Amino acid sequence: MEKKDVRILVVDDEESAADSLRLNLAEEGYSVDTAGTGGEAIELFDQGGHHLAICDLQLPDMDGLEVMRHMKDARPNTEVMVVTAHGTTPKAVEATKAGAFDFVDKPLDFEELALRVQNALKHRELIDENANLRRQMSTRSEYFNIIGSSKPMQTIYETIDAVAKSDANVLIVGESGTGKELIANAIHYKSLRARKPFIKVNCAALPKELIESELFGHTKGAFTGAHADKEGLVQHAAGGSLMLDEIAEMPVELQPKLLRVLQEQEFERLGGNRTLRVDVRVVAATNGDLAQLVAERKFRSDLYYRLNVFPIVVPPLRERREDVPLLVRYFVQTFSRRQNKIVEYIPSDVMDALVNYSWPGNIRELENLIERAVLLSPGKELRVPIGELKAASAAFSAAAGASDQSSSSITLATGSDAPATPIATLEDADRQHILRALRQTKWRIAGPGGAASLLGMKRTTLQARIRKLGIKRPV
Repeated sequence: MEKKDVRILVVDDEESAADSLRLNLAEEGYSVDTAGTGGEAIELFDQGGHHLAICDLQLPDMDGLEVMRHMKDARPNTEVMVVTAHGTTPKAVEATKAGAFDFVDKPLDFEELALRVQNALKHRELIDENANLRRQMSTRSEYFNIIGSSKPMQTIYETIDAVAKSDANVLIVGESGTGKELIANAIHYKSLRARKPFIKVNCAALPKELIESELFGHTKGAFTGAHADKEGLVQHAAGGSLMLDEIAEMPVELQPKLLRVLQEQEFERLGGNRTLRVDVRVVAATNGDLAQLVAERKFRSDLYYRLNVFPIVVPPLRERREDVPLLVRYFVQTFSRRQNKIVEYIPSDVMDALVNYSWPGNIRELENLIERAVLLSPGKELRVPIGELKAASAAFSAAAGASDQSSSSITLATGSDAPATPIATLEDADRQHILRALRQTKWRIAGPGGAASLLGMKRTTLQARIRKLGIKRPV
């Protein structure tokens, strides 16, 4: 962050001292506000925008420690330095324990203060970077293996967080290959039902004559070959969640039975007359237009509304192209490990072409392409099967009636002359982030001002990360 973008709040009831500090900091390039009382300081601070506060502990209307605590409670990432007069050092130590970054004694030595101000701002910047890295890691690879940092995916993550806390039925709508099952996984494993069964059923994969038996079970003698009572998948999911994929393929004659499970939480097995109770949450998924099927009387409207309590619409990959590089790197790393290969470079125009391709098969198509590309790449540079990608693009364009999206617009350079971009893994970013903190703290891990404190980690956590990442202190 440039100095001109940094706002500092100086709090001191001695007007001459406050003005002197303001002028010196302004000469350094900072933007400075001043306050003479605790009340004025809090009012200015609450208007927002300050990156650092320098606060005298002795104020006429209130304790400076109280002002500092208000600041840290309101915006914990704002650094606070406290100014102490003769005899107030114990109070300054108390302020440090309460969250102050540093304390300085009066009379102020501005050269020394300027260095401490720089350290405080660097500390804040590093903490912000650490928070951003954690958010990136959560978004990209740790959010139940859902990859994506685009705005549509962030909205989906927020929706999952909200719906997972309830028992509401969910309908996930999206094209094939967009990751609907991963979203269903996240909903279940973030819910209070996470320790209970999660049963998945593909309604399109079950023969029509068997789906009732598979879902609801049957009694002995219900049909030829039914030699014993059998529990259905609905009963297996009791206490947990049931995912009904391709729900549009559910036979119309079975839909009232599923509706009864949703409304009354009860059903009978095929061939039986005993009513069974079941506590199950249903997450349905489809790549079709259920509303259109309702209009065509191919899907019951009452079942549709029961399933559609909490809809999640998953965008196709072509509508979130900014996520393609994340997915490409993720799959390259995954398949490199799996195939015991080292693929480290992706030519920049190859990546551009992958981003601009329309991906009719969505993430599944991308995953399959990268798996083959890693397998076929003879060295460290990713090689893409150009002809296959062009043919797929042309087929998609023809089917969509969009000649302006023809495959001639896709040019893939896979030779060694193409500029290449190294794959920066999250592990690499984590390693560099920790190294930077260690260098800044001269490799001191524990204690106030140590790397663990700087990174917002426990000492033991940081030491474990250092061992895992193979970080060695230079000799």
